[in-house]
Amino acid sequence: MNYRILALAAALTIPSIANAHEPRPGPNGGTLVDAGAHHVELVTKDTSVEVYLSDASDAPVLSEGFKGTAILIVEGKPQRVALEPSGGSQLLGQAAAPVAFPVKGAVQLTAPDGATSQAKFE
Repeated sequence: MNYRILALAAALTIPSIANAHEPRPGPNGGTLVDAGAHHVELVTKDTSVEVYLSDASDAPVLSEGFKGTAILIVEGKPQRVALEPSGGSQLLGQAAAPVAFPVKGAVQLTAPDGATSQAKFE
């Protein structure tokens, strides 16, 4: 009997784990994805690249002490954009050319404690 309950609990948990990594609309108009212990929202406006950090419960995380790089596909080619903390939960960078939406690429982050994570945008 206990095995049935365990199997049922596992079956109900697996779909929620799979959905945790699905991209979704973010509160700032971009795409929100998981990146390790954080959520990352990527917003582009012309050549401006904005990254918003939040925790697992979507509460903003201060960007102070974070370092980041966005590697975005622009006009079919990868473009690296250095990201710097800009106060609040935001990291900012400037691309060499306008970035079209939807954005494809990745954001690599290094937290103040040295932990690294990556958010993929497809």
